[in-house]
Amino acid sequence: MKRQTLSLLLSPLLVPLASCGATAAGDSSIQGSADFAETNPFTTREVAKFDEPWAIALLPGNAALVTEKKGKLKIVDLAKGTMIDVSGTPKVDYGGQGGFGDVALSPTFAKDSMIYLTWAEAGEGDTRGAVLGRAKLVRDGAAARIDGLEVIWRQSPKVTGRGHYSHRIKFSPDGKSLFLTSGDRQKFTPAQDLTVNLGKMLRLLPDGKPAAGNPFADKGGVSAEIWSYGHRNLLGVAFDGEGRLWDIEHGPAGGDELNLVKPGSNYGWPLVSNGDHYDGKPIPRHATRPDLAAPALSWNPVIAPGAMIICKCEKFPGWRGNALIAALGAQGLVRVTITGDTAREAERYNMDSRMRGIAEGADGKLWMIEDAPSGRLLEVVPR
Repeated sequence: MKRQTLSLLLSPLLVPLASCGATAAGDSSIQGSADFAETNPFTTREVAKFDEPWAIALLPGNAALVTEKKGKLKIVDLAKGTMIDVSGTPKVDYGGQGGFGDVALSPTFAKDSMIYLTWAEAGEGDTRGAVLGRAKLVRDGAAARIDGLEVIWRQSPKVTGRGHYSHRIKFSPDGKSLFLTSGDRQKFTPAQDLTVNLGKMLRLLPDGKPAAGNPFADKGGVSAEIWSYGHRNLLGVAFDGEGRLWDIEHGPAGGDELNLVKPGSNYGWPLVSNGDHYDGKPIPRHATRPDLAAPALSWNPVIAPGAMIICKCEKFPGWRGNALIAALGAQGLVRVTITGDTAREAERYNMDSRMRGIAEGADGKLWMIEDAPSGRLLEVVPR
């Protein structure tokens, strides 16, 4: 018999305590099997431990960049597990879901050594918001630093609270556009407001300016950044083999979503959801609003996603083209098959830990990070 995931034993009212409280590192219960596979088809090797790691970006030469929420950026040798601190990092507003966020290499990293970073930045009074910056990564023997850090984008407006920053980075396959997720900051209605960039998927140029051809460019201002709207807390973003954009986001008490993201589309939050508010107040379901974009897949109970890739999977050929989701609430790896515009959970694998991040190297190796004060970086290899 398959081992049943703990999330089924939690009532929806308990889910926020486990995953979306003010101090929780994640957010958000499935439409499909909620059982773990009897045996994981992989084993893991511990590479190193970090203090609340949030994101991983693989570097040339068998190394990786890892952000820690409290504000450190580290380079780890993936063979030896040795680490060095990268100096020159910005001051972050650490607390709740905020702090250092994503890290990504420029599509032209081999030429310019540029990296992109997101973090929570303090504003006036008790406000804060996510920002996107870029800088040159300089390695000098056993030391490393970032030079010329410049902020090229900010969430607007800065608001109170420390949740739903989202701030995931993904470059388009051609490297010409930068897609950035911007959460609703737990304020609900901004997700439907096209005059602010909260609750949106954004399409920018590598310098942070709005990309040409965005669907609301004629409105000017931050509206020109918007690719899609009506999003809640987007924690994973990936392109499939056809170049289509997918995101995965946290629902409230139920209703995590996997979306095929199309320009100009409204994904409904907070007008509709396949989950309800944490106080039990119902939210109309997606089926009640066919004029709004419905998810390709939703979960109830939630899996609480941490990050997502769509896998080339040289090492796991049976998974090729699948979405692999690092799951906080489901405490493991969730595999989803994609057929056309539809998606289905194929299987989930128990890892007994809240999993925050996942990356795939050019050599086909998979890497995952845990969401914990002593979160491990794991190499994932076929059994």
